[in-house]
Amino acid sequence: MRAVIQRVKSSSVVVSNQEVGAIGEGMMVLVGAGQEDTESDADYIAKKIVDLRIFEDSEGKMNLSIEDTGGSVLLVSQFTLYGDCRKGRRPSFVQALEPDEAKRLVDYVAKRISERGIQVRTGVFGADMKVELVNDGPVTLLLDSRRLL
Repeated sequence: MRAVIQRVKSSSVVVSNQEVGAIGEGMMVLVGAGQEDTESDADYIAKKIVDLRIFEDSEGKMNLSIEDTGGSVLLVSQFTLYGDCRKGRRPSFVQALEPDEAKRLVDYVAKRISERGIQVRTGVFGADMKVELVNDGPVTLLLDSRRLL
């Protein structure tokens, strides 16, 4: 699985002109599932999201996790994280997991995060979504359960 994590002051997602998810301070996370991903990959991504120390302590150092700050997570599925742009001008998405299984894994990530006591809001899987955020820092990190970036 792959994830793009952004530390945010606020974030929201809109589908068909209706807000379906919004958070204040916390993390905006785009997550995608690949052909070989399993629940083990989803567990890795969920644990990293909760345990990453990307929030500032009283001394201004990134020493606090989302769990420490009481922040929220806005989790949005993003199959284009598996877009391969190496050849031609149009991305190939053949490495993205088929939709039914990808939805199951993305939902599983949300469940695992919420089991740690973190408030999770989500987009709508497969929908045309409009995402807004106020990036804090900016802090943006990439995760891949299959390799080091």
